[in-house]
Amino acid sequence: MTARRPRPRPSSSRPYDIVVFGATGFAGRLTAEYLARSAPRDCRWAIAGRNPAKLAAVRDELAAIDPDLVHLPLLSADVEDAASLARVAESARVVITTVGPYVLYGDALVAACAAAGTDYLDLTGEPEFVNNSYLRHHEAAVASGARLVHAAGFDSIPHDLGVYFTVLHLPADVPVRIAGYVRVNAAPSGGTFYSALTAMSRPRQNIAAARERKAAEPRGDGRSVHSAPGRPGRDPVNGGWALPFPSLDPQVVGRSARALPRYGPDFGYTHHISMPGLPAAAGTVAAVTAVAGAAQVPPLRRALQNRVKPGDGPSAAKRANSSFSVTFVGEGGGQRVVTRVSGGDPGYDETAKMLAESALCLAFDDLTTTAGQVTTAVAMGEPLIERLRKAGMGFEVVG
Repeated sequence: MTARRPRPRPSSSRPYDIVVFGATGFAGRLTAEYLARSAPRDCRWAIAGRNPAKLAAVRDELAAIDPDLVHLPLLSADVEDAASLARVAESARVVITTVGPYVLYGDALVAACAAAGTDYLDLTGEPEFVNNSYLRHHEAAVASGARLVHAAGFDSIPHDLGVYFTVLHLPADVPVRIAGYVRVNAAPSGGTFYSALTAMSRPRQNIAAARERKAAEPRGDGRSVHSAPGRPGRDPVNGGWALPFPSLDPQVVGRSARALPRYGPDFGYTHHISMPGLPAAAGTVAAVTAVAGAAQVPPLRRALQNRVKPGDGPSAAKRANSSFSVTFVGEGGGQRVVTRVSGGDPGYDETAKMLAESALCLAFDDLTTTAGQVTTAVAMGEPLIERLRKAGMGFEVVG
């Protein structure tokens, strides 16, 4: 188990423990609703966005959940107004943002939080944004004490914390190999689709940002870490077919492994999406290939963007019938363990839960002292796993 010591609550004189930026969007509103139901009574929080009338309407909805929120503070801020973002960052201990695509709209808020010593959370799955954020703001955050935590939703908490959970059930100080198999029964969120399409349209920028970050990051401590999408083949636990899953998740897992010696002297992770049968697998490959091709052609890309907007989302009834699971097969020191992380609708309900619980964890839990751009496993680890378990997500050993 990882030793932890209390981290002093910084800037307790600030008026807010948590601010939700982008609360008028679909994911932001669900995150605010989760806080309305689950935040402790002494949590001081606010919602922020660029449209005061829409913020007031969201507050009315939140007051229907908890009448005490009728006076919830509303903060006016816009991604194109750096001064307004600085005011938000300086007023809060933790800022959540759901405003994407982050490569287009996210950088200024990261800069404001890094400068103000404010913990930052988003739900991005965009590698270019995460790498540029490290290059531009990691050192400032280290100096100020801010923790910049990207990918605190379905990208990439189930995978990052799931691998960490698996590692804790294997012997220490031995080579470790883990394979992850993702199954999702849900439509992708509008924001996820829009962000993925944006990322697909920027291959040169993605490659350049990854190379620049690799050159800038300090060399490791002699341990070996490899993480990558897997290879096509059979899913050894769930059955069906497993395909390479080239998401942000294996990069996040790899950064956790490089930062935490508990992952062992030689760590490897492969990431797959699991399909129940060959037709589903072939259909997925064809669909992704077609979308990736369309993303390179501006008129086709705009047509797809106009069909699915970032604020679009399914009904509550449809979300209630959605689910996900990620199964991990880990081996090390002659032992084998199979673990699983599972939950409900990944794109919205569970992402709102993960984002909000991460903010509560940063604001109120005793954590190791970290700063700069860090992963959820590095910044929060076991305390966040326990929070998510209590909130209904599954973290279990299944074999």
